[in-house]
Order: sequence, then C-alpha cells, then structure tokens
Amino acid sequence: MKRLAVLGSTGSIGVNTLDIAGRFKNEFKVVALAAGTNIQLLREQIERFKPKVVSVLNEALAEALKKKISPHETEVLHGVEGLIQISALSEVDLVVSALVGAAGLIPTISAIKARKPIALANKESLVMAGKIIVEEARRNGVTILPIDSEHSAIFQAMTGRSKDEVKRIILTASGGPFLNLPYEKMKEVTSEQALRHPTWDMGRKVSIDSASLMNKGLEVIEARWLFSIPMEQIVVQIHPQSVVHSMVEYIDGSIVAQMGITDMRIPISYALSYPKRLRLDLPSLDLFHVDGLTFLPPDMERFPCLRLAYRSMEVGETMPAVLNAANEVAVNSFLEAAIGFTDIPEVVKTVMEAHEVKSLTTLEDALRADQWARERTKKLIEEMQSCG
Repeated sequence: MKRLAVLGSTGSIGVNTLDIAGRFKNEFKVVALAAGTNIQLLREQIERFKPKVVSVLNEALAEALKKKISPHETEVLHGVEGLIQISALSEVDLVVSALVGAAGLIPTISAIKARKPIALANKESLVMAGKIIVEEARRNGVTILPIDSEHSAIFQAMTGRSKDEVKRIILTASGGPFLNLPYEKMKEVTSEQALRHPTWDMGRKVSIDSASLMNKGLEVIEARWLFSIPMEQIVVQIHPQSVVHSMVEYIDGSIVAQMGITDMRIPISYALSYPKRLRLDLPSLDLFHVDGLTFLPPDMERFPCLRLAYRSMEVGETMPAVLNAANEVAVNSFLEAAIGFTDIPEVVKTVMEAHEVKSLTTLEDALRADQWARERTKKLIEEMQSCG
C-alpha cells in the first residue's frame, strides 16, 4: 500500500487525486492533506480519509478547523511550516505536489530533500527553480512523476527511450476559449468568459492561463526540466479537440502520441500507481465520433504570453521566476476586474523588461526574484488604475 501526502487537496487536481485514492483503498492510504482556505471541503476530506495530519493557510483557519474535527484523530498545522512538515513526513511514500502557483516551491523542495518521490502538478516549481529542483532530485535519488496531461503523455511516450533519440517534444494546446475570437474583441472579454475552457475542467488560475496560452508557456519550461530537453526542441501545436495530449518525435522520423479522453484522473492515476496502471471505470475514447483531428501553429502575436515564456528561458537564471510571479499577480488582478485580459501579457512584459537578471544558484535566489516581481507588478497595476 502506498501512503500519500496530497498538497493542494481541495483544488481540482487534489480532488481528483482523492477520488482515485477512494476508488483504490487497497492501493493507497491518505496520510496527510494540505489545503488553503477551503476548510469546509477539507473537513469533509478529513472525515472520509482520516489523515494523520493536515495543514491550512494560516493560524486562524487552523483554529477554526480544529473546532470542526476531532483533535484526537488529526493534527492540524498551518502556514509554510505546516507544508514543510507534511512534505517530509516519515510515513509518506509519495508526495502529490498540487498546490497552485509559487506556494508549491518550498514544500516540493522539502519533499525532495526528505527523499520522497514526487507526483508533480505544480509546474510553477520547475518554472521558478527548475535547475535547482532537478539537481536536488538527482542528488537525493528522487523520482519526479508528471501529473499534467501533456507531460504524462510525453513521459509515457518516452518510457524506455533515451533522450538522445528525441528530435522534438510536441506539446498540444486546445487554444482555449478565445482561439477563434476576433483579436479586437479580446480586450473586452470577462473573467467569466475566460474561465469557460472548451475541453478541460480546471481551477480558476489555470483556466485563465490556458485562455492566454501562458499555461502552455509554463509547460514548455516544465518539459525542458522534466525531460532534460533543450528549449529549441520543444514546440507547441494548437489541437482544439484535446484528444492527442502530446507527442514525441524521434530522430528516425517516428512520432509517438498519447491519446485519451479529457479526464485528469487518467494521468493522476498513472503517476500514483507507476509503473503499474489502474483499471479505471471511465469511458473509452471513441475516435469514430471525433469530428476530425486538427493541428495549427500558435499565433504568437495573438497569444504573446507564449512568446514571453520562451523569452524568459532564453534569458534564463531568475527571469522565469519573474515571469511566473508577474503572471500570477496579473491573473489575480484580472479575476478581480482590476485589469483587462489583454493587459496580462503587457504587465508581464513590462515587469520582465524592468528585471535585473541575477544568477540562480540557490532557492533564495528564486524566492527573492519572485518577491521582487510581485511587488513590482502590484505597483504597476496600481499605477495603471490611477491613470484609469
């Protein structure tokens, strides 16, 4: 039986992870859970899985949660220290890193240092500090298993093959809800429209990133570190049907693609059970009823966030951390209707141009760049609002 710690248990990936754990009670035991502010859902998860320990965002939420559960069954922690303790628990066999954003970096590093295998959905960790994470994982003999559908597809397509045989990694993207919207109307789109992803059911931040194609840019950076493939060998193709989750082209011209229905439980279950596969009670992909499979090159002018992500990796060092932080603040401001949708890439670009790049040699380097970018982005948005 594999014992799990799920970081981000109340988010989309966390909920689906617990669905798998609940279906296969003989395979998995949930030892620890970490959430943010949704203590009502966390309480329900505690009642169902009875973890040894949980963690929430802050002390006030921890005290509120303690009043709702039996203190003799589950220990309640909070803050960054709570995440660190959970990620390094001796009883845990696998840490599911599914926190959203930069918050996932420190506990992911903590788990690696504790020599815990990682099922990774927190792409921002690799964006911010990919070099450090990969080196730390290698030093500690830790396996990082991808949960994102695209990276799971690549992982499956590369199993048993050397990266020296790879010509290209081809990441597919649905194109989001605005793929065919006239460009002049993109300035007017609302957060409600941007959250309506055409093929996947995801959290709010990831849905906005998918609409801007920033999510695909972050995935390009993630793929570079996960698979040790140079950026120039990683390309993006728009695939609106989301049937082909990604492809690997080999040096002999062969292309291996992984296909499936759009259900995150498939890549999650593979990461949890690897190298085995679990028998999931899900419908099969019916290609007879798929109205064609189409592939298009991404329009970098229409979706500048993708270009910015490539640019951040060309510069390297602390620039990807700045890209990620500026985007997180800008997306949150868009969701709060403080800026427009097309302001997101403009804000990120301005902050990147203002950044004095530093060497990325320690975790603190990434965290300092992240903090600088957040402060700079918030100030920039305040200035934009005052100019109104």
